Amino acid sequence: MNEEDLISKKELLELTGISYGQLYRWKRKNLIPEEWFVRKSSFTGQETFFPRDKILQRIERIKNMKDGLSLDELADMFSPNLGAESMSAVKLIERNIVTIFSLELFEEEMGQKELLSFNDILTVYVLHKLLQGGEITREEGKMLIAVMREHYGDLAAKPCELALIRKMGVPLLFLTESAEQIYFDKDVKWVFRLSLAASIEELKLKLNEMEA
Repeated sequence: MNEEDLISKKELLELTGISYGQLYRWKRKNLIPEEWFVRKSSFTGQETFFPRDKILQRIERIKNMKDGLSLDELADMFSPNLGAESMSAVKLIERNIVTIFSLELFEEEMGQKELLSFNDILTVYVLHKLLQGGEITREEGKMLIAVMREHYGDLAAKPCELALIRKMGVPLLFLTESAEQIYFDKDVKWVFRLSLAASIEELKLKLNEMEA
C-alpha cells in the first residue's frame, strides 16, 4: 500500500473528531478490523497508520448509525460473516435490492427458489452491481454465479476479493483471499477487483434500512 493511501492515527483523530478511547473501544468490539491498524516506523518511532479511504468511510458510518444500533449490532453489520437472513425473490425486487434482470440470470443458472439464502442474495446483489455498472457481460455474469456457487464456501468469513481479468478479450473471473500479490504479464488487463466483505456490509446495510 502506498504512503498516500494511509492516514496516521493522529491525523485520523483530528479529522474525524473521535477520541483515542473511542477508536480502541470500536476496535475491541470488532467494528474496526485488527488488520487496519498498521504499525510503521517514523521519525518519532513507531506510529499507527490506517488505510485512509476504508477507515474514514467506516468511522463516518459508525458515527451515523451508533445512535440507532448497539455496538454489537454494528459489529454484526460490518462483519464479513454471512447473515442468517433469507428472503423471497419477490421481496428482493420489491425492495429494489436487485433487478429482475440479475435475478432471472441467477435463476437460469441455479433454478427458482422459494427463499434465497443470504449467500444467494449476496451472489445476486454482486451480479446486479457489476451488470449495472457495465463491468461484466451476461456471459461473465454466468461465470460469476458458478464461481460463487463452487468456491465461495471455502473463503466465506474471510476478507476475500472477486476479480476479473482479460487477456486478448478472454475473461478469467476468480476469487482470492488477496489480489495484492498477484502479477500477470503486460497483456493482461484488470477489469475489476471487488471486496466481498465490503459488498456484504453494503447488503446488510440495505437490508437493515429496509427493516427499520
